[in-house]
Amino acid sequence: MTENQLEQQVERAVLVGLSCPGFTAAQDADERTMDELRALAETAGAQAVAMTLQRRPAPDARTFIGEGKAEEVKALAEANDATLILFDNELSPSQMRSLEEMTGRTVLDRSALILDIFAQRARTGEGKLQVELAQYQYILPRLSGMWTHLVRQTAGSGKSPIGTRGPGETQLETDRRHIRRRIDKLKGDLEQVRQVRAVQRRQRKKTELPMVAIVGYTNAGKSTLLNTLTGANIEANDRLFDTLDPTTRKKRISDTQEILLSDTVGFIRKLPHHLVSAFKATLEELAYADLLLHVVDISDEDWQMQAETVEGVVAQLGAQDIPRVMVYNKADRCAPDAIPFFRPDEGVCISAKTGEGVDALLALIERALGRGKHQVRLCIPYSDGAVLDMLHREAQVESTDYAEEGTVVEAVVDDKTYGRIRDYLIED
Repeated sequence: MTENQLEQQVERAVLVGLSCPGFTAAQDADERTMDELRALAETAGAQAVAMTLQRRPAPDARTFIGEGKAEEVKALAEANDATLILFDNELSPSQMRSLEEMTGRTVLDRSALILDIFAQRARTGEGKLQVELAQYQYILPRLSGMWTHLVRQTAGSGKSPIGTRGPGETQLETDRRHIRRRIDKLKGDLEQVRQVRAVQRRQRKKTELPMVAIVGYTNAGKSTLLNTLTGANIEANDRLFDTLDPTTRKKRISDTQEILLSDTVGFIRKLPHHLVSAFKATLEELAYADLLLHVVDISDEDWQMQAETVEGVVAQLGAQDIPRVMVYNKADRCAPDAIPFFRPDEGVCISAKTGEGVDALLALIERALGRGKHQVRLCIPYSDGAVLDMLHREAQVESTDYAEEGTVVEAVVDDKTYGRIRDYLIED
C-alpha cells in the first residue's frame, strides 16, 4: 500500500470542546483535556487537523456550542477536509443529530471515541463481550437519532398488505427491543464470567498466594512494570489503552513470599460509565485484591489529577479500603526536584523501563502485605510432617536438626506462617 493510500485511510478530525462555569470537572473541557482528546483521536486512528475550545455561560440546548460556533466548526472542517468532528464533552442524542445536520459530518463525543478504541483493543472473548455491552448501552438512548427516516409499517387508509393492518410498529421500536434482548443476553454471559472468576478467586485462596493488582491512569506504565517484574512479555506501547485484557503472573518477591501480580485496564478522565459497568466482571477483581499498586506517571505535569481520577474509579468499584503502594513511575524522564515527597512506607520512585527502584518496590510490597519476617526456632513432632513440608515451601529454613521429640527447625517466616506455627515454638 502506498503512502498516499495510507493517508487517505486516516480520518481527519476537528476537535471541539466547551467550557462552562456551571460544569463539573467531569463535564468541562480545557486545554489539558483537549490535548488528551487529541491523543485519543490518534489512538483511534484519526488525525486531528484543527482544534477549537468554546467558552460560554451555558450549553446551547440544541447545538451545545451555539449555532454561530457550529457554523465556525463546519467551516473549519471544510477548510481542513475533515470528515469527523470529535467533542471533548458528552452530547445528548438530539444535540448530536442537530450538529450532524448542520455540519454534514459525523459527530462523536468523547464517550463514543473511547468505546471505539476499546472495540479495537478487545482480543479475548470476555473483552469483546464487555465492549459490546458498553456499546449497546451507549447506543440505546440514541436510537431515535439514527432512525429519522423511518415511518409506520401500516397505513390508516386500509391499503396495507394483508396481515399488516392494525397499530403496527416502527422499526425504531423493533430495534430497541432487539438491543434490549441483546443487552440482557450479554449481561447473562458476563454473569457467567463473574462466576468463573469467583471460582478462580476461591482456588487462589487455597494456594494462599496474595493477589496484588496494578492500577493506574492509561499509559502510566502498568504493562511495562508487569513485564519488568515477571517477564510477562505482554505488549506495552506508548499509547492510550494499549492493554485491555488483564494478565496475571506469579512473582517471588523474597525468599519467603510469592504473589500473584495482575495488570488491569487503565483509567482516564471522563471514563464512560457504560464502560465501568460493562467491565465490572474484570474490574471487580480489584475489590478482592490484597494490595493495589497505584502506578503514577510523575513525568506528566498532570500526574496529581490523574492519580485523583484513578482513586475515584477505585472507590466507585468498592476497593477504596484496600491497602495500596504508590509507585511513582518514569523517574528517568523527570528532574530529581520534580519527584514528589512521600514517606518510605507510602511509596517508591522507579523506572519500570530501566529497572531503577524495582528492588525497593518489591521490599515495600512485602512490608505492605503484612508479611514481616520472624526468626523462629521450632520443634515439630514427627507425626506433623506436613508442617515441615509447609515450612520448606513458604519459609526460609536455615537449619534442621533431629531430637527425640521431633524435628528442630530454625527458620525465617512471615506473619501469616507465624500464626500457623506458634504451637511449635521453642521458648528461649
